Amino acid sequence: MPKTNTLIKICGLTSEEQALQVSKLGAHAIGIISVEESPRFISAEIKKKIFKTLERFYPKIERVSVVKNCPIDLIIKNFLGSPSETIIQLHGDEDIDYCKKIRDKIPNIGLWKAFRIKTEKDIDKIKPFEDFVDAILLDSWNKETYGGSGEKIKSSYLKNLQFSKPWWLAGGISIEWINEILTDIKPDGLDISSSIEISPGLKDIKKTEELFKLLKGI
Repeated sequence: MPKTNTLIKICGLTSEEQALQVSKLGAHAIGIISVEESPRFISAEIKKKIFKTLERFYPKIERVSVVKNCPIDLIIKNFLGSPSETIIQLHGDEDIDYCKKIRDKIPNIGLWKAFRIKTEKDIDKIKPFEDFVDAILLDSWNKETYGGSGEKIKSSYLKNLQFSKPWWLAGGISIEWINEILTDIKPDGLDISSSIEISPGLKDIKKTEELFKLLKGI
């Protein structure tokens, strides 16, 4: 098992208690889903409460608000006065023009863009976005959902990837896949959700702890 400095994001949290538990284990980023049709969706009010708690106790952890094809003015409205997130993660079909506009309107928050990978050619479409985002996230393609499906991207698509910005791997990140990811794929970060869940939005803290121990080589 190689030593790793891979960043870890735990996504789809729905409670303050679990957000604090996961932060204590060593997460670098916590993601909250602001997409209404997701089973992990929580309201802007609850999101703000969780993020404010994280800001107080774990200020260095990135607080990521995940949105999908959302009007920029609605994102700003859901700040409820002032943003409690540090990152906006675009997880839909947002184009470069959208990325430019959100940069202009919300310049002080980091911007991550997710891309759903169905074929190897989908990776070629990412390059033009690199100048307009702070990080890239690769997720598996699923016709039923835009994320949290637990399905993996084909490993053969992911070998020797290079981007000018940090990139995160999502989609079915499990203990069984970790060794191959760290040895052959080597992303900058891992975005983990459904593989450590009891049910959507409820994490299995014991399984999450095992994953952190494995990644940290303990």
